[in-house]
Amino acid sequence: MDSLGSLQAFVQAAEARSFTVAGRQLGVSSSAIGKAVSRLEERLSVRLFHRSTRTITLTPEGSLFLERCRRIFCEIEAAELELARTQEAPRGKLRISMPLVGMLMMPTLSAFMRAYPDIELDLDFSDRLVDVIDEGFDGVVRGGDISDSRLMARVLGTFRLVLVASPDYLARRGTPRKPEDLKQHACLHHRFATTGKLERWPFRKGRKEVELPTTVVASTIEPLIYMAEQGLGITCLPDFALRRQFAQGTLVKVLDSHLHHQGTFRVLWPSSRYLSPKLRVFVDFMAAHLFET
Repeated sequence: MDSLGSLQAFVQAAEARSFTVAGRQLGVSSSAIGKAVSRLEERLSVRLFHRSTRTITLTPEGSLFLERCRRIFCEIEAAELELARTQEAPRGKLRISMPLVGMLMMPTLSAFMRAYPDIELDLDFSDRLVDVIDEGFDGVVRGGDISDSRLMARVLGTFRLVLVASPDYLARRGTPRKPEDLKQHACLHHRFATTGKLERWPFRKGRKEVELPTTVVASTIEPLIYMAEQGLGITCLPDFALRRQFAQGTLVKVLDSHLHHQGTFRVLWPSSRYLSPKLRVFVDFMAAHLFET
């Protein structure tokens, strides 16, 4: 603690450019400040100040040391604030960017709202690559790998793309046994809203590319789920979005052994000294409940 006191005396003197003013701010004498700085210089074997009868100025080494000391005190302040905030009830507005497929996460988001009624969710649904920091988001949920050194991340869970159709459709049109059979079927495709490209159906590598019919193209997957349930064709969708349909038997998988895919959903947030209580509970809740069965 004596070392910490010496650091504080040094920082105060450096910012005030005066031992007298620093002593007044810390409630001690100017000589006490001077002695603390001298002990620090002796321990470090370096001169931190140029001293004259009227002023003190930092040496180059002192300027370098001041910046490091400021960071130390910022970290101490942040640690104290973080501990204090853990005692607060999560509340306030929480601005989150969700993917378009996030509409299918609404049961989990609704459960979060019931669990934390004092948090106001501001949800922006988009597949574009948002700038979490510049656009003022508290967090963002996205699939795939994201590399940004300014962000922290936590994995929410993994999912697979699967081919599905209704039992009624398969009874009428037959069940495909190999990817090439899809040429004779109605294929319902998802188009990425951000790029305009069709999402590739993830057949195992090494297979010859199959040119699939494009019976329907949609930029969100909810219409594809509906049309597939209505027996209008075969579509490629993330398995987590189809739990109800699988449980009720309205959709079944086809060609599953011919597919190879695994995706990851992550929640990302700006790297900072601490997580606010509202963001911490959101991250923990989504990680615990989004992919629970």
